[in-house]
Amino acid sequence: MTQVLICGAAIVTLSMGIRHGFGLWLQPISQSQGWSRETFSFALAIQNLVWGFAGIFAGMVADRFGAFRVIIAGGVLYALGLAGMALASTPLMFAIATGVLIGVSLAGTTYAVIYGVIGRNVAADKRSVAMGIAAAAGSFGQFLMVPTEGLLISSFGWQQALIILSLAALLIIPLAWGLREPGFHGGSVPMREQTIRQALVEAFRYPSFQMLMAGYFVCGFQVVFIGVHMPSYLKDKGLSPQVASYALALIGLFNVFGTYAAGVLAQKLAKRKILAFIYLSRAAAISVFLLAPLTPTSVYIFSSVMGLLWLSTVPVTTSAVAQIFGVAHLSMPGGFVFFSHQIGSFLGVWLGGVLYDRTGSYDIVWMIAIALGVFAALINLPVKESPITRAARPLAPATA
Repeated sequence: MTQVLICGAAIVTLSMGIRHGFGLWLQPISQSQGWSRETFSFALAIQNLVWGFAGIFAGMVADRFGAFRVIIAGGVLYALGLAGMALASTPLMFAIATGVLIGVSLAGTTYAVIYGVIGRNVAADKRSVAMGIAAAAGSFGQFLMVPTEGLLISSFGWQQALIILSLAALLIIPLAWGLREPGFHGGSVPMREQTIRQALVEAFRYPSFQMLMAGYFVCGFQVVFIGVHMPSYLKDKGLSPQVASYALALIGLFNVFGTYAAGVLAQKLAKRKILAFIYLSRAAAISVFLLAPLTPTSVYIFSSVMGLLWLSTVPVTTSAVAQIFGVAHLSMPGGFVFFSHQIGSFLGVWLGGVLYDRTGSYDIVWMIAIALGVFAALINLPVKESPITRAARPLAPATA
């Protein structure tokens, strides 16, 4: 258990840490290449959509053959994508590297796959806490990596900074060795009570699964819009780039505490109520941020509050899925829930760029984020968390 947590947390720290800093490249790349913000935003929107879609299949492969191979492939693609992001000379090349390659790599090196390993190797009475620790690691990666990325850009330029990060991404490969699972040794497949197809049909017929997906859609919309566009929003308002770097770092720092606390609370309280509270609190925090005078202090307060709420939905939502459906195919339903998250991410980052280019302001997208927060709070309240009742069936290998 300790080895799984350490290696899984380290992979998430590196993978999510690099990804959380992409907003710092929006203006340098757009200005250097002569592209609009929509061009950059569209590439990241593709990344989020590909990440979610590929996550479904990464989860299926990890459930079938183990996470080890998936994570190694993800580490290699991450390095190639970051290098391609630095060297791309056209919007199409940039979209392929930033959107497709990095999107696929994130699917294999983040929550859906890592949580599947944790779910299979940690006892149920400690599972939510363990997932909270892994999510907190991703947040620590943001706190550690975002200022580092800002320093790399200012010291070496945006292209060299991306090349340095591509080399750092290769560290994911040796860390993957710590997540090898004995049950998948030599390609053997554990016997399970359901096939992948049966598990998939069961999940999509269950209303609570659909509600969790709807809530996670909102999570993706809010966090990716803020993470990518807030640096430019603050610069447009006359604040220095350092304020944006510190703001994103504060989100990462406070999210360490928020995700861990959410994981602990999810072990004791109703997960649906925790999720409703998180989404409603996000809507309130954004509202106050927009109404208050914009200063570095107000930005830091907002970032700290949002940090507590940032990825705290991750361990709660994933542990709810595990509690309802069990852990045998956890990466697969987790992948579909995360795909919903990434559809929201696609719309959040893309609409941010489109509506800014059309109106010269982010105001409309901020309003949408508030309304969606209220919606997500309401849609999570009816979720039924008790384990689903299944008719007895013969054990079967985990094949489709």
